[in-house]
Amino acid sequence: MRLLVMGGTWFLGRHIAESALARGWEVTTFTRGRSGTDVAGVDPVRGDRMVVDDVQRLAEYGTWDAVIDTSSSDLAPRDVLLTSSALRDRVARWVHISTVSVYAGWPHQHLTDDSELLECPADADESYGYTGADGSPTQYGFQKAGGERAVAEALADRAVFLRPGVILGPGEYVGRLPWWLHRAAKGGRFLAPSPGGRRIQPVDVRDVAQFALDQAAGEEGGSFNVAHPEGITFEDFVTGCLEVTGGAGRPVWSEPGVLVEHGVKQWTELPLWRTHPGVWSVDATRAVAAGLRCRPLLETIRDTWAWLENDGRPVDHPRWAEHGIAPEKEAKILASL
Repeated sequence: MRLLVMGGTWFLGRHIAESALARGWEVTTFTRGRSGTDVAGVDPVRGDRMVVDDVQRLAEYGTWDAVIDTSSSDLAPRDVLLTSSALRDRVARWVHISTVSVYAGWPHQHLTDDSELLECPADADESYGYTGADGSPTQYGFQKAGGERAVAEALADRAVFLRPGVILGPGEYVGRLPWWLHRAAKGGRFLAPSPGGRRIQPVDVRDVAQFALDQAAGEEGGSFNVAHPEGITFEDFVTGCLEVTGGAGRPVWSEPGVLVEHGVKQWTELPLWRTHPGVWSVDATRAVAAGLRCRPLLETIRDTWAWLENDGRPVDHPRWAEHGIAPEKEAKILASL
């Protein structure tokens, strides 16, 4: 099996490259060479997906049984169209890592694989779309929907779309789980969002990687919501962070209305917390039937802490700084409760 990974040096792309090599596959990666290091054993090709000459050079480099695209999150649809069009005759299959943000109903509504998508042309530039007053839909969602359309126009039924919500695990660069782990380890009273019994559905990066590889080796096209079918309650998530870090912290469970009243930013200042009813109501039945297997999230918490304790260093990314409430703001809110 000859695999091309768009990306491949950090987080999901790196896990995909390592796991593909472990399966005995031949792996080529296409990166700019600016973030992370190459996985030992891959055949690295340098280039920028927004540069026509670089993309054409990649197309002339070889042929592959499949491509897994992990690097389109910051690309406009027209840039995805450039790559997918250039490679359509060079690859047999395209697995595209997308997002649940492509759905018109996210995060307000329960989602299935057949829920309505946002509308965005395949050749749209980075200005297309908008972010709603309440934070949804997002311009990011429009852009990713356009990226899916670009791949679909180029590859038709040879394309597979994976739509995860939140991906956690060793190597995470966004900083959601690392923030909770560090906050638990710090100790003292800390804010936690009620209700503690609400279930969340993040998935482990290693499980997403294996599912993507299985789809790369498959034959059917289509789309899959990639969410943890069982999930974990927020209380068990926080307790897990306390247990693996040995932290002496005491969560102060606070009602959503109280947190909103104090201006706590959902999704970022308390990572993974959002009041919208559909944010953690994603049906992954089709993916599970196709072979998605999700490890218990307590294992993800444990292994991520082990990675951080072993001097784990994510690539520098601006989203890391967005996550976590400032200690001064948290202390002020706790004092008022």
